[in-house]
Amino acid sequence: MLITMDDKPLSGSVCIVTGATRGIGKGVALQLAEKGGKVYITGRTLDPRKDSKVGGSLRETAEEISARGGICVPVVCDHSKDGDVERLFEQVGSENDGRLDILVNNAYSAVNAMIEQEGKSFWEISPDFWDTVNNAGLRNHYICSVYAARLMVPRKKGLIVNVSSVAGLTYVMTPAFGIGKGACDRMATDCGIELRKHNVAFVSLWPGIVRTETVLQAFSDGDLLNRSSMPKEQLDAMKKITETAETTEFSGKCIVAMATDPDIMKMSGKIVLTCDLAKRYNLQDKEGHHPNEITQVKFLLAHCGLTWLANFVPGFIRLPKWMLALGGNKFH
Repeated sequence: MLITMDDKPLSGSVCIVTGATRGIGKGVALQLAEKGGKVYITGRTLDPRKDSKVGGSLRETAEEISARGGICVPVVCDHSKDGDVERLFEQVGSENDGRLDILVNNAYSAVNAMIEQEGKSFWEISPDFWDTVNNAGLRNHYICSVYAARLMVPRKKGLIVNVSSVAGLTYVMTPAFGIGKGACDRMATDCGIELRKHNVAFVSLWPGIVRTETVLQAFSDGDLLNRSSMPKEQLDAMKKITETAETTEFSGKCIVAMATDPDIMKMSGKIVLTCDLAKRYNLQDKEGHHPNEITQVKFLLAHCGLTWLANFVPGFIRLPKWMLALGGNKFH
């Protein structure tokens, strides 16, 4: 089969995806490499951790990228250690003549900890839970963005993506999570203001519900269902929605589309939803379906466990973005 530039739109590009051993990070790395990018992937260990239920490792991600014909450089990096992060960017800069085109801030180390603490109020949890949630998942995103900007600004080109979520707008699981995601969104806005004159874009990406290995494991072994404080109807609805949720590679498809969009600066500083990007770029998920739309009233009702009511609501009825924004506006 003839491979054209249309098949490899990121050919020659240099990318970093943090936290790429599994989940969204792995999916993004696979897509960026498949589309021609040279992708540096990071994780705390090269090989799978023996205490992990869901597996995943830098080596496995690198092998899968190689099997698809992509270029990958695995880098062991603990994103809670500033020295590791600095060395990562020094390596990327020195090996590519100072070039970096795409940074995807995805590293996150708190999913299991949040599942373990689910149902507890914030004052019932040790204060250092904040660091567990927001060291690699927030502070590190800022540090990586600083180093990335130092490479991108001189070249007047680049895209930085914070992988965030709707938790930045509304309560999800625990306050530390929402505070961190809200800050990730604000980071894209404020950093985007300063980067705009240098033609470097910064966006905060909200995937929908994603079938990560951790999510599938939580539902399959019943652990989340047994310990969650959510009503059973809502958990059952979430499990059903998960069956047709986004794959881990769909966010990668969205990032490829944004990185190759000549009008990307129009989105800089903003929150972008994968469901909206699917419509903007006519994208389909790996399995041929379109992602769930979090602004769709039918979906929101089903997500809350009100399936009987969702069945009566037409699919075209959606909440406008300004109404979503009001949900996060707490002025009296």
